Amino acid sequence: MIIEVVANDNCETELFVRFKEVSPARPVLQVRLYDRDSAGAWYWVVGWSDDSAAPVCPAYAQVVEDSGSGLAYVVYGGRYGLRFKPIDRDEPWDLASRHQWGEAYVLLASNRDLRYGDEASEAAASM
Repeated sequence: MIIEVVANDNCETELFVRFKEVSPARPVLQVRLYDRDSAGAWYWVVGWSDDSAAPVCPAYAQVVEDSGSGLAYVVYGGRYGLRFKPIDRDEPWDLASRHQWGEAYVLLASNRDLRYGDEASEAAASM
């Protein structure tokens, strides 16, 4: 899999990186990050696209091989990366919000730090 992000207003980082896929991608809604809160805090996550009329797009998590730590979970979004906001913020996605920020992608060590968008549909299907 290849993640390519071009520099933009959401994410200043320009990136081209390749990972070896281990499993299929799944839509992800929330991630727990530790860089802003050492105890770990949950954040909404979306992909950010180059469509100025509708920039919000799905974010995905996928198990990949990481040369430094074995298996990892890469979270990626649109051509303009990912966008995050705290789960307690009830505001629309907006580049002008001081509570939101963008990243090219996120690499996580544990599945416990992900909340998937397809979990509710999987639970309903298994009933």
